[in-house]
Amino acid sequence: MNRLSEIKKKINSNKDGKTVFANFGYLSLLQIAGYVFPLITMPYLARVIGADGVGKIAFASAIVVWIQTISDWGFNLIATRDVAQNRADKEKVSRIFSNVLWARCLLTLFSGLLLLIAVLAVPYLRENADIIFVTFLLVPGYILFPEWFFQAIERMKYTTIFNLLIKLIFTISVFIFIHEREDYLIQPLLTTIGYLLCGIGALYLILMKWGYTLYSPQWGELTRTIKGSTDVFINNLMPNLYNSFSVMLLGFFGGATANGLYDGGNKFPTIFYNFQSVLSRAFYPFLSRRLDKHSFYAKLNIGLALIGSIFLIAISPFVIKVMLGDEFEKSVIVMQILSFSVIFLAMDYTYGTNFLILNHKEKPLRNLTFVSSILGMSVSIPLVYYFSYIGAAITVLLCRGVLGVGTYILAKIYCQG
Repeated sequence: MNRLSEIKKKINSNKDGKTVFANFGYLSLLQIAGYVFPLITMPYLARVIGADGVGKIAFASAIVVWIQTISDWGFNLIATRDVAQNRADKEKVSRIFSNVLWARCLLTLFSGLLLLIAVLAVPYLRENADIIFVTFLLVPGYILFPEWFFQAIERMKYTTIFNLLIKLIFTISVFIFIHEREDYLIQPLLTTIGYLLCGIGALYLILMKWGYTLYSPQWGELTRTIKGSTDVFINNLMPNLYNSFSVMLLGFFGGATANGLYDGGNKFPTIFYNFQSVLSRAFYPFLSRRLDKHSFYAKLNIGLALIGSIFLIAISPFVIKVMLGDEFEKSVIVMQILSFSVIFLAMDYTYGTNFLILNHKEKPLRNLTFVSSILGMSVSIPLVYYFSYIGAAITVLLCRGVLGVGTYILAKIYCQG
């Protein structure tokens, strides 16, 4: 009892410790919601819209994730780092916030134009134009909701509140508006509405309540902002060459049903991927100031990944049958393969995002990601062609393995250097 009181006293007396502890509390709540809400809607959607509808949504999402990556342009890491290191200077933080917002708007317009050209030029994309463009609407909503900013100023409370609102709006709306297989178009639209509403609320909080300023766009500053995050953008973009590209290949080679089987097996590992991502974001601003605490984060993150991977592999036959139904029986092997990749993804977050980037080693990380992604794109074509959704899962596992082990080796090299 005395020991617990002593620990609590130390946390309360240490500002950094108190902040990280609070972030962990909100993180835990966010993760509970991340598990609960999908578990409510997933069985319903799988049975109502079927593997074909799930596959069409997955195909459109795989295309639009390229647009989202372009709109991010690495700001989610570089701008977060810069704001976290200059939190005391409100004007500088306002400048960073404004430049990032306008830059993301500009990049979204540009990438949206490229998407329009691609859809008009490629017959299979034209056939799925409706779901692609509805899914694209998610990007403007995503831009308006500056989750990276709440992370940078270490106010995870607000990220949690807004994410809970998004999930709640989506979950209730699914049961109200989706009743037939043809209603699959409504699913991405509901997510977009949730982001737009919460984005408006977030901007009101940042600009009106906290007093940050939204400056008008200046071309010179926008150019410097985009240029400063280019290495991280490349690092974020390249994994799409094996991840989203594999899903796109599935659409061309195997059709919507193959995409649906892959997405069914990917749903539950994705819940754990999201947990790793949020954990990484919670520690990122803290580690940007206290990199000497990295070893604790490494043990925590990789330890949880090992436990999570074993657990997901073990429960995969049961959870697929109960949550998705007999139509998704072939998704079990996909889930098991992707569950194993959780370990490598944890290594990438631990030694790439939360070490190399914080040490301003974006270029070595970019080069490693480039090599692993080109390798992934090369092997994905024969693997997906011959082994369909299983080949797509193997591609992701191989590439994450190369990237995870590679970031660990690079981190050790720079530690010694």
